[in-house]
Amino acid sequence: MMRTRPLKVALLGCGVVGSEVARIMTTHAADLAARIGAPVELAGVAVRRPDKVREGIDPALVTTDATALVKRGDIDAVVEVIGGIEPARTLITTAFAHGASVVSANKALIAQDGAALHAAADEHGRDLYYEAAVAGAIPLIRPLRESLAGDKVNRVLGIVNGTTNFILDAMDTTGAGYQEALDEATALGYAEADPTADVEGFDAAAKAAILAGIAFHTRVRLDDVHREGMTEVTAADFASARRMGCTIKLLAICERAADGASVTARVHPAMIPLSHPLANVREAYNAVFVESEAAGQLMFYGPGAGGSPTASAVLGDLVAVCRNRLGGATGPGESAYAALPVSPMGEVVTRYHISLDVADKPGVLAQVATVFAEHGVSIDTVRQSGKDGEASLVVVTHRASDAALGGTVEALRKLDTVRGVASIMRVEGE
Repeated sequence: MMRTRPLKVALLGCGVVGSEVARIMTTHAADLAARIGAPVELAGVAVRRPDKVREGIDPALVTTDATALVKRGDIDAVVEVIGGIEPARTLITTAFAHGASVVSANKALIAQDGAALHAAADEHGRDLYYEAAVAGAIPLIRPLRESLAGDKVNRVLGIVNGTTNFILDAMDTTGAGYQEALDEATALGYAEADPTADVEGFDAAAKAAILAGIAFHTRVRLDDVHREGMTEVTAADFASARRMGCTIKLLAICERAADGASVTARVHPAMIPLSHPLANVREAYNAVFVESEAAGQLMFYGPGAGGSPTASAVLGDLVAVCRNRLGGATGPGESAYAALPVSPMGEVVTRYHISLDVADKPGVLAQVATVFAEHGVSIDTVRQSGKDGEASLVVVTHRASDAALGGTVEALRKLDTVRGVASIMRVEGE
């Protein structure tokens, strides 16, 4: 039997995502009530600009006092889509203290303070759900946290930022340079006026921290994630990738060490074989590849941003926390029992593609090969071309640690025959 008294929802933020959440709550009210077992009612909307016209939202629900809204005491669930660290953090903990569960899309806050927020939720017997914080509409957090709870996840490899994927895909398919591709992404609305958070990897790093923590049952903070942006990727890098049968993607990579004693989390551009499923993820789409012991290889694919896709994930969480509220229960909280150390980037082992500008004369290749050997880095393939006294030397290594490769490159720069290091890129997905 359906309960007639509605569950009350407070909405913090009414921008692109928040307005879509409100719209779906209204237009799909009957379906949501049937799925939950009780009606859901939008009880208040906290905004910064109350005079802005918001289609479909009763102006009487709009307030600038978010704190008073979450303190009301009759709110069953709070949806936080304002972003940033403060006041979001204080509002969420205040909501817990006053009896509300929380659904958030705030990747930066969850990555930085997820442990403290989970502790606050547990203290007050409330839920904290954040499917929308990673990869938009793609169901990913719940499968990792619940569907694979009986399995052992060893690796999560993914494209988790639509802006960077659009730019790199344009560079690959049209031959555009970085700035040209960025300008196109901005014109189409895929990139912000200030794209730093996307192109420098900050957005993806926050998502990597969240994914690693859930996958490996270990607290992984944003500061634990190695981050490199993709602004230095060039058309020449794509040409080299094509010669190797690869393309280039900005990847979030979370791995369990081979001995199982530690984990790593990193974000950086990488070459991946065209045969890998992630190589065919186009435009602004996201995709995440999960490798586990029992389930094997799984791939999650879909739109990773935008009002409707993100709102879909928010509403999925809202249904879950409202069901829990009716049942007097809470869903899964933080699982950090493994408490594995997070290894520094220097210990990460992978393949590398190094492009060198060298003098075009006998003995150069032997000198370069000797440097690699002295640092314990094994060479897989070498390609050399040049004329008029200048040459390009491309070296692809077998798997080596980041620290060993760093020492190798430092030594190469000291050779008289090496004019410069044109690019260094990791090779993943093999």
